[in-house]
Amino acid sequence: MSDSEERGERGFCPRCGDAIERPPGVDLPGSPSARDAVLCDACYFEDFDLVDAPDRVEVQVCSDCGAVHRGNRWVDVGARDYTDVAIEEVTGVLGVHVDAQAVEWVVDPEQVDENTIRMHTMFTGVIRGTPVEEEVTVPVYISRGTCDRCGRIAGDYWEALVQVRATERTPTDDECDRATEIAEAYIAEREDKGDRNAFITSVDRTDSGVDMKLSANQFGEAIAHRIVREFGGEVSAAETLATEDSDGNELYRVTFVARLPPYTPGDIIAPADDEGPVLVTSAHGNLKGVRLTTGERYEASYEEGIDPDARRLGTREDGQRTTLVTVEDAHAVQVLDPETYEARTIPRPNYMDSDAEEVPVLRSRAGLHVLPERDAGADEDEEPGER
Repeated sequence: MSDSEERGERGFCPRCGDAIERPPGVDLPGSPSARDAVLCDACYFEDFDLVDAPDRVEVQVCSDCGAVHRGNRWVDVGARDYTDVAIEEVTGVLGVHVDAQAVEWVVDPEQVDENTIRMHTMFTGVIRGTPVEEEVTVPVYISRGTCDRCGRIAGDYWEALVQVRATERTPTDDECDRATEIAEAYIAEREDKGDRNAFITSVDRTDSGVDMKLSANQFGEAIAHRIVREFGGEVSAAETLATEDSDGNELYRVTFVARLPPYTPGDIIAPADDEGPVLVTSAHGNLKGVRLTTGERYEASYEEGIDPDARRLGTREDGQRTTLVTVEDAHAVQVLDPETYEARTIPRPNYMDSDAEEVPVLRSRAGLHVLPERDAGADEDEEPGER
């Protein structure tokens, strides 16, 4: 490169004719073509715009959930108002001159009304060694609509039905409440991960339990398995053809039945082995409990699972406190019958406190039996959520 090229060459502005010092390399063969680079500063800044801004920006917002439509999808922004959203939208559409250096900008939003925010922006930068600044005002209009998710919810859209049922009984109110909590917690997890297709369409209490409609089959399956993981039982599924999509693909709805065990922790049953009543403590895997006659642990066989041959005698809540008269020996005690107030000799389980003045007892078809206290070790093998 020659000395004159390194120093720059004198030339004339093609617009006004004034002599200018052209930057080194301008108009050399193979150099980038920069139309404005040959202009003098006066002519260059005459048409110069530091910022390229649209006349207005429109932001579409779901009137139900507050999601913002961006590109071809809806995005949950979690904003209390839409000022931050307006700032972000304006930031995305403003263009700064490619030759500007050390660019800084500040924004002053003005809430005109509920659906209009006027964004006053001030830009500063350096061009050709000259500090420049430019003020731009962009109105942002908030339009209301309905996102795909809310539209589906409003249209009662669902793909999966989760039915909570129980074998030979009706699920308790606590079981139905907890099953609903499990479903809501799972959907909340999916939403936290950004899955906008996850929602519960409806929750209905029935005479047989609770029915929950979910937006997708995979959610229904996961929720049904979570329910039986906590309460015990098993899941069954049955699908029915709902419709066909535009490509002719068959779309199915699936009913998942979370069938809970016939016995729940707190139930008192009389197994067919004739070894005495059992207070059920767990319905996971094989039915587990404690013998009311001895205090020994009980577990149904693998073949019996959670549904051994037994009859229900009552629940722990049916127990009554009564006076402990005397401890006869290691296997028998005398208590007052809570109904006849007669002294009765009954089996002494190993969990009973021999120094107690009163003990809880259950009076049933199987006789009178001492129950474990609420904080006794008989409940140690309960699973979380079974109390």
